[in-house]
Order: sequence, then structure tokens, then C-alpha cells
Amino acid sequence: MPELPDITVYIERLRPRVEGRVVRDIELRSPFLLRSVDPPLAEFVGQPVRGFRRLGKRIVWCFDDERFLILHLMIAGRLYWKPPGAKVPGKVGLAAFHFDSGTLTLTEASSKKRASLHTARGAAALARHDPGGLDVLTADLAAFTAVLARENHTLKRALTDPRLFDGIGNAFSDEILHAARLSPLALTRGLKPDAVARLFEAARATLTDWTERLRAEVGDGFPEKVTAFRDGMAVHGRFGKPCPACGAEVQRVRYAENETNYCPGCQTCGRLLADRALSRLLKDDWPRTQEELEEIRRGPGP
Repeated sequence: MPELPDITVYIERLRPRVEGRVVRDIELRSPFLLRSVDPPLAEFVGQPVRGFRRLGKRIVWCFDDERFLILHLMIAGRLYWKPPGAKVPGKVGLAAFHFDSGTLTLTEASSKKRASLHTARGAAALARHDPGGLDVLTADLAAFTAVLARENHTLKRALTDPRLFDGIGNAFSDEILHAARLSPLALTRGLKPDAVARLFEAARATLTDWTERLRAEVGDGFPEKVTAFRDGMAVHGRFGKPCPACGAEVQRVRYAENETNYCPGCQTCGRLLADRALSRLLKDDWPRTQEELEEIRRGPGP
């Protein structure tokens, strides 16, 4: 799922291409994309785009008279800037937004159509789409600490809860926790003040650093390779590879459709966190350390 750095760069590259320009047409390929109709989508055609803003992981298009389009890319939604008159792509295409300057196409490479487009009229209607999470880039440590302790969850769950923190998802939560040298399964209310401060600084530094990296990668172009798995990440998507900080093998905890990647050397004092699938199979034989895991992999001796 595109997270805060990706959404920030999307918006920054949309502004010079779209801001102030009139929407010539909005072409919908999937009827499941549009989730609300007040105001109707046709009301935005012929109107200039006045600006963009980020609302969590949503891209908000601003029009006159407090009218808004709210685009949520979810996991597999992606945007592409094409020449004027470009058509909606084949199987994965959901929509195209046509301007004299070019065409913005929306795709979703998934059979589960989760991306959404809402319309809203008025600030109150827009606010209903805001999950309310804290923006760590504009918050201070006191505000961060208060939100973190609001509910007693694992750090992984807390960081990815949009009601608690703004714009952080599965990928960058892994990177933040690695930078903070904290276990993803540590409980929020059990953290000591120095660990909270470390997590706060890691969140700010990680999101800022990756936003700058993506800006540099895109340059004056448009983001074409938005992905959760990027070269240069320390642990996310690097299961089985060496941690760049300590050399330990990156491990994972799988759940539902997601997985958490972490370094046992940097984050859990060498202890392996139970993977739901394997721990059910191994039960009491679940390895507690990297060394025990290596022994299981090697199998019985001669």
C-alpha cells in the first residue's frame, strides 16, 4: 500500500501537471471504484483543480465551493501520468482523469477491487474521511507519547493503525521499528520513556529519509515504480537476507495477508518471534534463537 512518502511524492508531482487545470473528462472503467455520489462525479467535469492535500493515505483533490474528490489507492492502486487522450489500461485499469496537459490513469493489479473514489461537499463531509491519526512529522514527543499509550497494542499494530498514526503502513512500520531497535511485538504501554523517544525519532527520520529518496528517484518525472519493496530497505521484504546493521538473518511473522519483517539481532535480543504457520506445526519445538533455527534447517546429524 502506498504510504506517507509515496503519497507525498504523488501529490508533489501532480501539482505542476494538474493544479489550476480543468478536468475535461472522468472515465470510469470499474463501477466499484466510485463509493459516493454527493456531489455527483459529473459536477467535477469542466472544473479546475484548485489543489491537493494528503489525508492519511488518501489523495484529496480540492475544487471550488468546497467540493472534493478523495482517492484511496489501498494496497494495489497505482497512478500513471500519460499523454492527453490516453485510454484506461486493459484488465487492471479503473479510471482515467483527462486534462489538456495529459491523462492521469488509475490501475489496480488485484482481483480484489479495494481502491476507492469518494466525492464530498463541505469541510465536514471531508473530515469524515479522516481516520484521525497523528502526523509524526508535525507532532512533538509529548503528543506522540500520548497517542502511543492511548491503547495497549503491539508496536506493529499501533504504528499501522490509521486512527493512531497518520500514513504509516506495513512497509515503513517495519523500517521504523528496525531503526528504533524495538520488537514489533513489544506492547505500547510497556515501553520506557527512552524507548518511546527512540521510536519517535526513528519514525520521523525514516519517513523523512524515504520521502527524500523517492523525490530524488523520481526527479521531475512521475512516480512509476511505487512498491512496498524497495532496494535500500533494512528489513521489509528481506526475509532470509542479512540485516545491513548486524548481519543477522532477517525473520518474519506472518498473519492474514501480511507479514512483519524484523532483525532478531537488532530488535529482539536474538530471540525469534513465533511465526503462526510454523509454530503451529512445531509447537514446543519452535526455535527460540537463530542458532536453534539453523539446527532445525540442517536436520539431524550423521
